Amino acid sequence: MPKVKVPRKNISLDMTAMCDVAFLLLTFFMLTTKFKPEEPVQVKMPSSISETTLPDDGKLQLAVGADGRIFMGVDGQPTRLKMLEEIGKKYNMTFTDAEKFEFAKMDAFGTPLNGLKQLLALSATERNKVKQPGLPCCDSLNTELTDWVLYARATAPDQKLKVAIRSDVDTDYEVVKKLIATLQAQKINKFNLVTSPEAKPKPKAN
Repeated sequence: MPKVKVPRKNISLDMTAMCDVAFLLLTFFMLTTKFKPEEPVQVKMPSSISETTLPDDGKLQLAVGADGRIFMGVDGQPTRLKMLEEIGKKYNMTFTDAEKFEFAKMDAFGTPLNGLKQLLALSATERNKVKQPGLPCCDSLNTELTDWVLYARATAPDQKLKVAIRSDVDTDYEVVKKLIATLQAQKINKFNLVTSPEAKPKPKAN
């Protein structure tokens, strides 16, 4: 009896749905990806094996460069905007809507108030090229940093900000010590010292 020859059929897969999903994922990541902005000061942090991580939002970060310049950054554009308005009232400074808009976009700054308007007048690209002098701190005649911290905490949602200090490994310890004293003068006794992650030491074999 002769074998029955089964006719061959070409198999085709409909890739339309898979392509749609791929393009949807690509569009999603393009729209939601946020690149890390260029920081006004480079900080090479010491390392530690601490596993404590900072929250994504609700932080007040103080960065101290190797040369002792101090920069401040606050999460949340509405908080930055209110902070600027409040400190403007204290120092009798008026900021235009454009200046407020530029300030709200800045993740960190390190310029005294007498130079802030000039800094805000620059484009973001020009601003990144400017060497900011750092915020006045630890001086009994100039308490700008104290005021910035005060108004940041007062204007933040629920008045809760987690304070973190990022200091360069080569920063003079006296600068960090004075910065901590400035915080403690405002009864801020709980803050994080940010470090780079370090691998845990391996347990010794018996």
